[in-house]
Amino acid sequence: MDFKSGFISIVGRPNAGKSTLINRLVRQKIAIVSDKAQTTRDAIIGVLTEEEYQLVFIDTPGIHKPKHELGSRMNSTSYAHFKGVDVVYYIIDGTEPFGKGDQFVTDRLRKLKIPVFLIINKVDQMNQQALLEKIASYIDFEFTEIIPISALQDDNIDKLLEVTLNYMEDGVMYYPKDQVSAYPEQFIYAEIIREKILQLTEEEIPHSIAVTIERIVKKKNSTLINAVILVDRDSQKGIIIGKQGKMIREIGLRAREELETIIGESVYLETFVRVEKNWRNRSRMLNQLGYVETEYE
Repeated sequence: MDFKSGFISIVGRPNAGKSTLINRLVRQKIAIVSDKAQTTRDAIIGVLTEEEYQLVFIDTPGIHKPKHELGSRMNSTSYAHFKGVDVVYYIIDGTEPFGKGDQFVTDRLRKLKIPVFLIINKVDQMNQQALLEKIASYIDFEFTEIIPISALQDDNIDKLLEVTLNYMEDGVMYYPKDQVSAYPEQFIYAEIIREKILQLTEEEIPHSIAVTIERIVKKKNSTLINAVILVDRDSQKGIIIGKQGKMIREIGLRAREELETIIGESVYLETFVRVEKNWRNRSRMLNQLGYVETEYE
């Protein structure tokens, strides 16, 4: 029996539903999700393996107009994954009008020599007429495939996979069949903590924080995790800690519950908040946090 395999990049504007889609495709949560723009800051790799195929999906940061060096590096990460793959999914929020940002992305995608699918997400919030009008607004691009889905409701995901396999060639298994993600535990733990901060905070805070894991200690039936939450300003430190420590306790509680589910044992989570002024524009700090400068054409 022939075995198919290949790589698929998931690209698009912020809040289009890229992370929700990759979680749905690999049938497990590997990317954090929130209603805040620019939740994904790095490329997330998810792997779906069946008897006849293995598909490797790459969830990329939302392409946006950057306001700092971190934003520029996020964009360069996305652009780098336009190439070196077998298929590109360009996912859009079907409920949002076509704008300058969409034009900017489609102009870049137009130059690619590989199949590009238009994935119209959130169709559960659209009627048939709105969907037809959305398809018409992209008709000049000549996408290889146009597939409406609802990542949140798991609508038409099987069809998306079926169509994708038509563009895959016979290949090898790139990852072990039981592997769903390709990231070290420190990255996963830090992302879970960051997700809880995104869920609990508002305004500028979500974009101003980073999380780094300083220590993981494995004991007989438990794991100790030391995490540092970085913020831009002293005032943000106060918001993260909260009145009488209420916010930091709630962040820790939510994160610990999910970490215990993932690790399968008791977790002792210690969180510290540290001010690193203007960290999003400091190259050395970004390098230390793993937001490397990615080259692309």
